[in-house]
Amino acid sequence: MAYGGSWQSPDAAHRTQAERVIAFARAQIGRPCVWGAVGPGSYDAPGLTQAAWKTAGVTLPRTTEAQWRAGTQVTLADMQVGDLVFFHDDLRHVGICSSNGMMIHAPGPGARICEESVFYAGQSAIKGVIRPA
Repeated sequence: MAYGGSWQSPDAAHRTQAERVIAFARAQIGRPCVWGAVGPGSYDAPGLTQAAWKTAGVTLPRTTEAQWRAGTQVTLADMQVGDLVFFHDDLRHVGICSSNGMMIHAPGPGARICEESVFYAGQSAIKGVIRPA
């Protein structure tokens, strides 16, 4: 089963927003991950998602827990480009779906922003998917 297909959304507005979000996030690949950082030189996971969605005109809260409540929950199978993927029961991590089961995220302090599989930590680590509003 494919997850997060390329620009699947029939909603043109979401598609345009998602394109902006992914363009911003991809431009951050290679920057350092720093706890509490909100850019522009470094980011933590929710700082990256917040900054990326800001480029599309959507204001997200600062923390992963608050971002979890800032949109509509969708199933993993219905995940689209731009959706936020949350990990672990305590929601301690978030990434941005970039397409075909991949995401862009800030893995953690000492790492660099990268694009990798949403299953990097195993499917059981995925708590859910939110489509920002």
